[in-house]
Amino acid sequence: MNQQPMMPDPDRNLALELVRVTEAAAMAAARQMGRGDKIAADRAAVNAMRLMFNTVDMDGVVVIGEGEKDEAPMLYNGEHLGTGAAPQVDIAVDPIDGTRLTALGLPGAIAVVALAERGTMHNPEHLVYAQKIAVGPRAKGVIDINAPVKDNLAKVARALDKEIHDLTVVVLDRDRHTELIRQVRACGARIKLITDGDIAAALATTADDAGEDILMGIGGSPEAVIAAAALKCAGGEIQCKLWARDEKERIKALDLGLDLERVLTTDDLVSGHNVFFAATGITDGQLLAGVRYAGDKARSTSIVMRSLSGTTRRILSEHRLDKLKLLTNIYE
Repeated sequence: MNQQPMMPDPDRNLALELVRVTEAAAMAAARQMGRGDKIAADRAAVNAMRLMFNTVDMDGVVVIGEGEKDEAPMLYNGEHLGTGAAPQVDIAVDPIDGTRLTALGLPGAIAVVALAERGTMHNPEHLVYAQKIAVGPRAKGVIDINAPVKDNLAKVARALDKEIHDLTVVVLDRDRHTELIRQVRACGARIKLITDGDIAAALATTADDAGEDILMGIGGSPEAVIAAAALKCAGGEIQCKLWARDEKERIKALDLGLDLERVLTTDDLVSGHNVFFAATGITDGQLLAGVRYAGDKARSTSIVMRSLSGTTRRILSEHRLDKLKLLTNIYE
């Protein structure tokens, strides 16, 4: 009788450990929902996320953190997180993707974390904005950020077996997008304008039932890297080009040797093969329900993904706050 060769045990799925990090951040932030204080919400999420990160067995370095845009004292670029044990990883965080949404009690805020092998995450440095286009798995391979809007919409519609007028294009509601919005409407496509949260919007393109087909426009470049990690896990695609807000920023980019015309692909943004992603809802959104409090319990909804296995899990967790308060004060 022939015996099958023994296969090595799979290494750890860090996404299942990272969900504890995003859950902690989401529950801390959700306590501040609707109170009108973005700073307090972000501070609560950052403190909770950092505390839980340092319980994870990993040697992590923050590549995409809070510091570049927010000048945060924690979760800054270059900070080391974890216990220091293997594996060595790059970390991208957004304790609240949608701080304004959280402060105003609006839908779509999430807590997000991504990991990849050390040295595989792109650092956009001082250029904190980028032009983006992102789609889910069914439209992967058909988009071109340099192509006209109408061409991209036509190709995505064909890939999704839809008419252009049935497409939903997600765009950040900013004055800089006036011409983009005009072109999308001229093609007959529908538009969903969002005030914040384009990581969640990019992630939503991967779900057939979310009703969001394509993300277009200019948003944060750190968020583009985190979105790339999520899309790599889910089989989608993002393309972006770094975008200078003014002439001073453009000149500085050129002095640093940055090519503002270079198209950064999913693999350029996150080149690793073993990528982990976790997100937990803070306020209700298309993909994730927000945190619910009931007496001494809280419920959270999360999504965790791993590129190596292609597995996506949705996790509904019930938390005993009386137990958690014995361990730390972040759940007060």
